Amino acid sequence: MNVVIVDYGAGNIQSIRFALERLGATAVLSNVAEEIQNATHVIFPGVGEASYAMEKLCATGLDCLIPTLTQPVLGICLGMQLMCTHTEEGDTKGLSIFDTQVVRFNTTLNVPHMGWNTVEGTGVLFEGIPQNSHFYLVHSFYALPNENTVGNCVYYIPFAAALAKDNFYGTQFHPEKSGAVGAKLLQNFLAL
Repeated sequence: MNVVIVDYGAGNIQSIRFALERLGATAVLSNVAEEIQNATHVIFPGVGEASYAMEKLCATGLDCLIPTLTQPVLGICLGMQLMCTHTEEGDTKGLSIFDTQVVRFNTTLNVPHMGWNTVEGTGVLFEGIPQNSHFYLVHSFYALPNENTVGNCVYYIPFAAALAKDNFYGTQFHPEKSGAVGAKLLQNFLAL
């Protein structure tokens, strides 16, 4: 197994590495197209601001590379949001892998939505994970529910907590920080 974590200056890299190591997998951090293309699995992480992150992706050509990947790809938090068509954060055009918009939570709510919340999930990422398991989230923007939604969550309003289309997957929550159920989700991803 050859796991690559996309390196574009986004946060939460170390916690992802440690989570993978606990599962017996080693990951390489890279922004080199050939290394990413040759990976068996690609993780597209993200903690930060969308327009800045997209600038970093464009500067290295990763914005063109990521949508062409054919192996399993998992976008986490901002990574998933950047895989959508557009985000209101910085009025940023996304990679258009998932045909949905990312919008800001109403400013009357306590944001960011931070902490543990239940997710109703279906499909391969959620195999062996009980419904309404708790996952850890930190976000002020969310993907609107759409035809690619495979995980639902509610923070005053419903939002897409997980997306899947072809070989692309995304989670708004952080599986690497979600204890045993997060580890199981990562294990399911690595088994693809």
